[in-house]
Amino acid sequence: MDIGERIKELRIERGLTQEELADRAELSKGFISQIERNLTSPSIATLEDVVLALGMDFKTFFSDDEEKQVVFTDDDYYVKEDCASKYTIEWIVPNAQKNEMEPVRLTLEAGGSTMVDNPHEGEEFGYVMSGTIVIHIGSEEYKAKEGDTFYIYPEKPHYISSDKGAQIIWVSSPPSF
Repeated sequence: MDIGERIKELRIERGLTQEELADRAELSKGFISQIERNLTSPSIATLEDVVLALGMDFKTFFSDDEEKQVVFTDDDYYVKEDCASKYTIEWIVPNAQKNEMEPVRLTLEAGGSTMVDNPHEGEEFGYVMSGTIVIHIGSEEYKAKEGDTFYIYPEKPHYISSDKGAQIIWVSSPPSF
C-alpha cells in the first residue's frame, strides 16, 4: 500500500486541503505534503494522528473496504483545543468531511472566540446548548442564548465569541471546520 497516496485520496475524498488536514492532525502543511508525495515516512504516532483526523482508525485505513459507521460515541470524537483563543472543537461525526454537512460541538471558555472564518459558499446552522454567544458576521453582531438556533450564509467573514462561556452544536455545509 502506498500510504502517501492513500492519505491524499482520503483527504481529497473528504474535501480537505492539506492545510486543513495538517491543522486537524496538529502538523504542518509542508509535512502533510511530504507524506503524500512519499518524501518522508511518518512515525506510527504521527500516522495515527493523520488517520484519526481523516475520521477513521488503522483497521479502516489499511482496509480496502471502508465500513460506514452510523453511531458515534465520545470515544470516536476528534478533539482540537486552541488554548490561545479559548475554545475546544469536537468533530462529533468524525468522518463527516465527505458528507454534505459537518456537525461539530464547540465549547467556548469565558472570553473565548472561534477562529475568524473566511467567506465561503454554503450554509452553517447552530444550536446553543448552554451559555450565550455573539455571532459576528462582517460588522454585524447577533446574540443567541441557550436553546436558540442560528443559520448563517457565510458570504462575509464570521466567527462566534462568548464572554462567559458556551457550548454549541455547529453544522456546516459544505464542511469547512
